[in-house]
Amino acid sequence: MGAKRALIVDDSRSARLFLARMLERYEIDVDNAETAEAAIEYLASHRPDVIFMDHLMPGMDGFQAVQAIKNNPRTATIPIMMYTSQEGELYLGQARALGAVGVLPKQIKPTDVSKVLYQLHLVPDRRTSEQTSFRPIGVVQQEETPEGAVTPSAPRVLTETSLREQFAELRRALVAGIDTQTDRITAEVRALLLEALPPAAESATQRGPRPWGWLVASVALVIALASTGLWWRDLSVLRAMAKDVEQLRVEVAQRDAAESAARVAAAARAGAPASDDSAAAADSGTAGPAVTTASASLPAPGPTRVSALQPDGKPLVLTVPYGADALGGSRLEVIRQLLDRLTRQAGGGLVDIKTYPGRFCLMGNPTDGYSVAPDEAPASRCDLVGNPSDEALSPAQRTPLAFANLVGSVRNASHGNIDVQVANGDAAATAMPYPQASAELTAGEWNRAAAANNRIEIRLH
Repeated sequence: MGAKRALIVDDSRSARLFLARMLERYEIDVDNAETAEAAIEYLASHRPDVIFMDHLMPGMDGFQAVQAIKNNPRTATIPIMMYTSQEGELYLGQARALGAVGVLPKQIKPTDVSKVLYQLHLVPDRRTSEQTSFRPIGVVQQEETPEGAVTPSAPRVLTETSLREQFAELRRALVAGIDTQTDRITAEVRALLLEALPPAAESATQRGPRPWGWLVASVALVIALASTGLWWRDLSVLRAMAKDVEQLRVEVAQRDAAESAARVAAAARAGAPASDDSAAAADSGTAGPAVTTASASLPAPGPTRVSALQPDGKPLVLTVPYGADALGGSRLEVIRQLLDRLTRQAGGGLVDIKTYPGRFCLMGNPTDGYSVAPDEAPASRCDLVGNPSDEALSPAQRTPLAFANLVGSVRNASHGNIDVQVANGDAAATAMPYPQASAELTAGEWNRAAAANNRIEIRLH
């Protein structure tokens, strides 16, 4: 039997490439179509074994394309799998009612592709005798971009995992050192005892009694005291190191927040215009100041950072390094201070948090991942201008567990008087305008504006 063939219909080039590489690992030939009209024209002379159909496309959408394919007797039997970011039982029911066999998310995993191909009988079943020829699919591990990747001068923040590994290594070194010293002292004492023993030819009755019991007890006491002293000293050193590391983590978090504020303030002094007040008022649902751009000065780290946020006033703006959790790191600590102050004051209200993604100049590909382009690289050489880590996840997936636990505890402590709302802001509301495209534009100039726009804004209503 010849090779199986799949048709991918999607207006996103990166999405088509990502799914095509997964299918090619199963030795499935792949054809692509950017629009539903192009797919129907392709089906006039070709017959693929499966069709992966996007939903939102220019012109005819995915549902209309599915209906047109199923109404044609020549193509009605071709299985169609919706490949889209839409989700939910209602959407799945609509897709199946039109003739689609199922729905695959855009954040697709190799196991999802494998399951679909087995169900459609496009690859041999794993329980058959052909299993020995099946090659397991390796999942490419993408390396996380460190939080300070946008700012090369920022030091790498120590993580909990690296700290635990360092402490475990230090414990192993301490135990090995104590064991080595104990063995050495024991060997020296044994040598002294052998030298003190009488020769074999000499009769025990010819020599006076020796205080062997006191000698052995004294030596054992010396060994115990030496080992205890070494252990206590090493334990003190370990505690001091742990205290220094914790202090270093606090200082790094505070410095990162201060540097972010300084960068935003510098961008404002350079002439970054404020965003449209009317558009911001419509977005927030209140009449008043617009979404504050980078020109709004950020409060310094500490209690003053929280006290600067007043009800229905200007928002608190915190920049987010590329690849970092918007609601994690130093930003989580700022939110924690704000909620603690509101709880202590026995007040109430709504804390409105909006996240704004910056559009970075990136290099890479969907399979191996993207990284921020070097500053000196021309902006025209960018493989992608956007924020894949922000676009690839749903709002629920972008919410860290620590932030969700914090919101739940504040709601319980305030008896529901304090609520927290997280939403995605309009990407068009920029804190710093992106530079005009030109042949001389560099990736560094573009990414400086992207770093200022990659932010969160906090309002108190």
